[in-house]
Amino acid sequence: MKFFMMIFPVLGMLFAGCRNSSKMASAVSGFDAERYCGTWYEIARLPNWFQRGMYHASAEYTAMNDGSIKVVNRAIDAEGKLRSVTGTAKTVSSTGQGELKVSFFKPFWSAYRVIYLTPDYSIAAVCGKSPDLLWILARRQELSPAELAPVIGFLKQSGFAVEKLLFVQ
Repeated sequence: MKFFMMIFPVLGMLFAGCRNSSKMASAVSGFDAERYCGTWYEIARLPNWFQRGMYHASAEYTAMNDGSIKVVNRAIDAEGKLRSVTGTAKTVSSTGQGELKVSFFKPFWSAYRVIYLTPDYSIAAVCGKSPDLLWILARRQELSPAELAPVIGFLKQSGFAVEKLLFVQ
């Protein structure tokens, strides 16, 4: 059962990645993968089946010597148990775009596009290849309405269904 809990996020991203993404926002430019490393907390997300019943999600990114990034995703499940899965991320190109590929179950890789990033790397919006896969992340567990307003405005202007966002309690 534990295996299936860990594989759901990967399958979800793979299947959702088959949809057309032509209207989605572009990845940020000037992206520094090492600066992006560290802990990010989920502030909000669009509903997805593979995170149903999960809360207090976070992701920890660690730069590795080989140029890859170790990714550890954690969340509390509906039974109150801490769940985690470890994967690998790699930058897609050397052009400084915020575009990565992530794998939690090799040889399968999923798109990870940073589409919004504050200059101080404290707030980010990330999507997959589908407009149905969207997360707002922050270095802190809570953001004020004033901090959220610019990212939500950007996402709305970019065509995401911001009215469907689930905010972390």
